[in-house]
Amino acid sequence: MKEFFEEIDLTTARTQAEWLARLDEIGDEVGAFTPLGSNHAAFFLDGNDTLIVSFESVDTIRRNSTSQRPRAVEIALQHGWSCLVILARVDHFYRDCDVLDFFDAQIDASFFDSFRRVLFFGAGAHGYAACTFSLAAPGATVLAISPLATLDPEIAPWETRFRRQRLLDFRSRFGFAPAMLDGARNAFIVYDPAEALDAMHATLFRRPSVNMLKTPALGDETAAALDRMGLVNTLIEAAIRGRLSSQRFADLMRSRRDDEVYLMGLVRRAARGNHPLLTRIAAQHALALIARNTGTDPVEIVDEELLEEPS
Repeated sequence: MKEFFEEIDLTTARTQAEWLARLDEIGDEVGAFTPLGSNHAAFFLDGNDTLIVSFESVDTIRRNSTSQRPRAVEIALQHGWSCLVILARVDHFYRDCDVLDFFDAQIDASFFDSFRRVLFFGAGAHGYAACTFSLAAPGATVLAISPLATLDPEIAPWETRFRRQRLLDFRSRFGFAPAMLDGARNAFIVYDPAEALDAMHATLFRRPSVNMLKTPALGDETAAALDRMGLVNTLIEAAIRGRLSSQRFADLMRSRRDDEVYLMGLVRRAARGNHPLLTRIAAQHALALIARNTGTDPVEIVDEELLEEPS
């Protein structure tokens, strides 16, 4: 199936519409492509009986992926798996009726029953969708990074982000994401407890079948930080194989010690918290890492960035 992605080049598409049109062509050969109104689309890659269901932004794919292929497609092609990618052209939290109707139709058709293993994945608003639509596939595994539970102002009045999206309907079908996890075999919620709003959403997800995986000090772009460390795909593969656990996650998280951005943030936080010893240790580690990775003298970075006193 890789040959179809090589024949139809997604990287030279100039617009969202052109990119989607090319993905539609590929879908005709490898599975299916289904427009879901004007704001979303579904792409299905027909592989074996392991299925990744991912929720991804078209803009993010085109901006961050060298191949401009959805993350789930890249992973599925590597392993021969199937994938169903729900693509978002706008940030509507997948609350459009066309998306809700699509998942209702998959339930009616028993689509998910034909797969031995099913994983729902997403981050942030896409993590909300991964959790809430997992209801369509009882027994599935869910991996969500910094997911939101809801934007319903009665449940999350403290949520100050996404002001326009708060007007969307979060009370109808597939509404409150934590409740939708009750049918999941396993769910993994990855979040940074130091990020207040992410942590408050995470608290709403606490359930007997939900594993809370903390990523201390990764910041508000937790998914991007994990991606930078090469861990997101590893987590997806471990989760879908039933090999993800709190201990496995802790082992993987040790790699943050080799992430420059994480260390620079740690230095700033230590300095702001008036922890001189921790500041010095983190700064020394960061400097050594920068010097090793770039071969340059990091003194100017220290003076201007790392040890700058907060105003």
